Amino acid sequence: MLDQDVRGMDNFATGHQRNLDEVRKRVGESRWSRFSFHESDIRESAACERAVAERDFVLHQAALGSVPRSVKDPVTTNDVNTYGFLNMLEASRRTGVRRFVYAASSSTYGDEPNLPKREERIGNPLSPYAVTKLVNEIYASVYARTYGFTSIGLRYFNVFGPRQDPNGAYAAVIPKWIASMLADEDVQINGDGETSRDFCYIGNVVQMNLRAALREDLPSSEVYNVAVGGRTTLNDLFGIIRDGLAQQDVNYRKAPVYRDFRAGDVRHSQADVSKARAELGYTPLFDLRAGMSEALPWYMSFLTDQATR
Repeated sequence: MLDQDVRGMDNFATGHQRNLDEVRKRVGESRWSRFSFHESDIRESAACERAVAERDFVLHQAALGSVPRSVKDPVTTNDVNTYGFLNMLEASRRTGVRRFVYAASSSTYGDEPNLPKREERIGNPLSPYAVTKLVNEIYASVYARTYGFTSIGLRYFNVFGPRQDPNGAYAAVIPKWIASMLADEDVQINGDGETSRDFCYIGNVVQMNLRAALREDLPSSEVYNVAVGGRTTLNDLFGIIRDGLAQQDVNYRKAPVYRDFRAGDVRHSQADVSKARAELGYTPLFDLRAGMSEALPWYMSFLTDQATR
């Protein structure tokens, strides 16, 4: 869309080659010819420097997500999310990148009780994952003061959308539940179902990354919430997914199965996106229901294809 030359980097620890293949089909060979790819690991400093060399903008999304994964294996989570982040930050500084935009996280708010969440007000981290994302922000701030290096952190709130993996122990809740409903399996809810989240469709995230990278007049180190500014309970989310599938002639009739609350989870999360609106011109184009309408057909097609293989 912006006719830029793009370079990607991933080690496929949580991603898949099939996602790149699908994008290639969607954009066509002419645009795809302007994309190059490095299969490498952000824990390798030399690989990071090769990836960002001669680039104007870096959109750093790589991390090991999942609070439960970090509780089970804090060392690897820290190694990737903290050391890997620092490698990318330093490589970008050394090679003269103009703007470094990175995936921060709503987990940084921790036990801060007030809603909606505002960027300047954070609490204590509740998981090893949250610690790593907070450290990323601290490093970015230090690099701005010490080296004058420009970076923007985007605190994502429960992102979902096409090509998000529904399989595996650490799959996000929306693709995991869709997969369970399509297979007529039990949907498990941690706690009483009244835990709430600000679910954000991937289209909003793409918009914010482009705005953060391309605006020339931003401060040297800032963070912004990336969300809709709403709040949906897990019980309501269950109903929205079930109703969306029913519109596609998939009727799921089981009640959810409730189990214990999960260690490290916050009870409620909702973003204040006024700072992003004022400083970046951000307007969420998709609320939860609109995003679900976009995402459901992809999940149904993908999961049906998997089931028939």
